[in-house]
Amino acid sequence: MKKYFILTLSCLCWGSLQAQKQPQVWLTDVKQNLLFVQQNNKAENLATGENTISIDPSKSYQSIDGFGYTLTGGSAQHLLAMEKSARKAILTELFATDQNNIGTSYLRLSIGASDLNEQVFSYNDLPEGETDLSMSKFDLGPDKKEIIPVLKEILAINPKVKLMGSPWSPPAWMKTNNATKGGSLKPEFYDAYALYFVKYIQAMKANGITIDAITVQNEPLHPGNNPSLLMLAADQAIFVKKHLGPVFKQHKISTKIIVYDHNADRPDYPISILDDKEAKPYIDGSAFHLYGGKIEALSKVHEAHPDKNIYFTEQWVGAPGNMAGDFPFHVKHLIIGATRNWAKTVLEWNLAADGNYKPHTPGGCDRCLGAVTIEGNKVTRNPAYYIIAQAAKFVRPGSVRIASNEIDGLANVAFKTPEGKTVLIVLNVGKEQKAFTVALKNEKTSYSLAPNAAATLVW
Repeated sequence: MKKYFILTLSCLCWGSLQAQKQPQVWLTDVKQNLLFVQQNNKAENLATGENTISIDPSKSYQSIDGFGYTLTGGSAQHLLAMEKSARKAILTELFATDQNNIGTSYLRLSIGASDLNEQVFSYNDLPEGETDLSMSKFDLGPDKKEIIPVLKEILAINPKVKLMGSPWSPPAWMKTNNATKGGSLKPEFYDAYALYFVKYIQAMKANGITIDAITVQNEPLHPGNNPSLLMLAADQAIFVKKHLGPVFKQHKISTKIIVYDHNADRPDYPISILDDKEAKPYIDGSAFHLYGGKIEALSKVHEAHPDKNIYFTEQWVGAPGNMAGDFPFHVKHLIIGATRNWAKTVLEWNLAADGNYKPHTPGGCDRCLGAVTIEGNKVTRNPAYYIIAQAAKFVRPGSVRIASNEIDGLANVAFKTPEGKTVLIVLNVGKEQKAFTVALKNEKTSYSLAPNAAATLVW
């Protein structure tokens, strides 16, 4: 297991302006090779910064469901290839919530194969010309050998980890092109596909695994992946209001239904579905990626439908990775940006890959860097590991975002945890060392943060 350690502050300096309990400080400064390291609580004399971040716990926003990754079939495959003791060590480090581990709290799963499986499959693949409207041949297939065993080990470590399922494609026989890549869902199979979701949730439950939420389709406007599906907003609205929602109700399925699950450049997609008065009652919220658009678009959807939730569900780190650039970008736009724009989750793309970024389907992503690289029993921690750790360790599920003012050059977000602690995540997005003051209640503390460095402060 990776051991965190304490050292004297270097690029993050801090001092008390009056007698008070100093916060814990966890620092990432790539330039000084400090990667999510707890700092010494020894106060130093430091002039007060002219910038003040004021935290106001009386103003609260959305609750947090968790921070985490997608557990792909490939991720599970690499984990299962490890010796049992080595696998337990890395899973404990990732998911345990004690002081020595990072407490990842949310996982996204693919319903059927994603493009980071070794091969494409659905849970109801049939010979050409055959159909199965009743889902009598539904079977979890490869997930029984890979995903489910790993999930059981994870849930044994942290039973509170929440799970979201997302399909990349329906069974090919349901599609207009009878193929795993592209095509659209045939209207005559809308009911069968709705039942497919029910069978998935029920089958996972039979294995002791609760699916908290599903998205209707991963990247519905990107039919060029393998597997994938084109599903326009109008079609998704029909599918939800006439088929998926009613079938969930009929079978007493409480799993949340989340729409869209694609880039922030098309907030009109989820808004148009939520504008549909028949579809809206079945929908918990909408999900986003950031391969296009700006993170502030999430707030546009919230403003249009403030009674519905927002989730951030995917962002990749491209291989071979660049910690100095990847870390500040993701912390600024996702850990801070997405949560300041109402997201209840922040999920990085895939949990694990090998040194060659495998497996992936033919035509799937061949440059997706895992949060960890697994080769035998050796584990290398990559940018997404530290990006999620910066928030997940202290912003536990049930935490609530609270008000903190935005300052030029100092991106930040604040939370109140279920235990009553206050957490502030700050990133210096400028090019120079930045001194600032944090004001919380009637106490103030001064800090200094190097360019592109991030600190998590916990009171």
